[in-house]
Amino acid sequence: MSRLALIAVSTRTATVSIDAEQSHFFLPALVNWRLINDENETVATGVADQAVFTIYDLQPSTRYRLVCDKDELDINTSRESRLVNIVDEGASPELDDNAPRIQAAINTLPNDATLVIPAGTFRSGPLFLKSNMTLLLEEGAVLLGHENRKHYPILPARHADGRVLGTWEGVAEACFASLITAIDCQNLNITGAGLINGGADAADWWTWPKETRDGARRPRTLFVSHSDHVQVTGLTICNSPSWTVHPVFCRDFLAADLRISNDPHSPNTDGLNPECSRDVRLAGIHFSVGDDCIAIKAGKRDPKGGLDQPCEGILIENCHMQRGHGGVVIGSEMSGTVRDVIIRRCSLRETDRGLRIKTRRGRGGQVSNISLDDCYMDRVATPLVINAFYFCDADGKSDYVQSRSPLPVTDATPKISGIHLRNVVADNVGTAAAAFYGLPEAPVTGISIENYRVTFDPNAKPDVPDMACGFIPLRHGGIIAENAEFDRRDGIVLTPSLQSVSA
Repeated sequence: MSRLALIAVSTRTATVSIDAEQSHFFLPALVNWRLINDENETVATGVADQAVFTIYDLQPSTRYRLVCDKDELDINTSRESRLVNIVDEGASPELDDNAPRIQAAINTLPNDATLVIPAGTFRSGPLFLKSNMTLLLEEGAVLLGHENRKHYPILPARHADGRVLGTWEGVAEACFASLITAIDCQNLNITGAGLINGGADAADWWTWPKETRDGARRPRTLFVSHSDHVQVTGLTICNSPSWTVHPVFCRDFLAADLRISNDPHSPNTDGLNPECSRDVRLAGIHFSVGDDCIAIKAGKRDPKGGLDQPCEGILIENCHMQRGHGGVVIGSEMSGTVRDVIIRRCSLRETDRGLRIKTRRGRGGQVSNISLDDCYMDRVATPLVINAFYFCDADGKSDYVQSRSPLPVTDATPKISGIHLRNVVADNVGTAAAAFYGLPEAPVTGISIENYRVTFDPNAKPDVPDMACGFIPLRHGGIIAENAEFDRRDGIVLTPSLQSVSA
């Protein structure tokens, strides 16, 4: 089996993996690589320290050969009909808002064109991309979100044809347009070595996390709606007003070799949240954010109308999650069903939780066939938690949501099944090795745990495993299970533990 694999290619970049099946995010040793053209000339060299990395400054419609030791990979860059530099279209670091000039350039791009943002800081309001284009941020380029929300148009809750457009936590609501907005796009590449800075650290977005202002919710930094075949590679994205990257109603969405960074105290600045989307691949992404690193969602029931299709076929691999409330979180907006999620070969450090599934009565929907394989965690308080009593929304602490007595099963009863953990190591766990809290009328079913090794943080203080009424604070808890049914529990080692494995 070759050590090398092509993940994504654009007109002028290529994202590849090396030894991905034997690594988490970082490679165990540095790997030298070189790039050779058709004339057998070496045109670039480098050293990889990550399993997923991007090669920049390529030429379009060109064949290359990537060589690492004795392994080789052919790379064919995409066709480019035209190369447009935003400076040639009147954009300038001296302008207060470059959006009008950049948008005019986007609107006139022919199919298969590349729009270049060169080195320099370009302040801008929201930009609306279109199909069959590449947005390329060169090394040293900064696209900076304007700090004044008067520069941000408001997206309505719905398209004229009734489709949900603006969304906020799974509900159809008006939102400010994002710095990068793509709606109804096909075959879109957003790539490069540059920086997309949402600018929220210099604005007031973080001061009103759950409010509306001027009739709208906060924007994301990159919002992609009803779009297919979208690739986001190589970039750094930071200082998001709310969720950082949000694909909704998308199919074939790829994000690879990104660095997503937000202030640890910034509210609801999740890293990447696929919602009601299918065939999503997240590879080699470094997260350090103010909320969940990855949150998989599928809308929620609400009088305003929510989203109405599953989120499914999600592959998360070779990612590094550092800080954040959760590593990979499913819900609590999952009314449309979340299924077929694979998380493999990832590393998580100092997140409150590792894999977290949260829901409550009233959500409905299903979460099924979720696997966590070959991952490493360090100082993650609770590596795996499933909570069907999550106390979100105004009625979250009501008897209906929090009752531990069985209630009638209806279409508003959430169901969770098929949860698989294999070959996971979690060091310095504080609260519990795993916690399963199913509904008495709808237990969590089909749980399997194989080869799970846990060590505990000697300095940990008692805390609750998740957010619900009546949960008891734990310290060095084992595998806690209420209304949960196991198919398999093999190779579980807890060292040392103050509680034994029990169900």
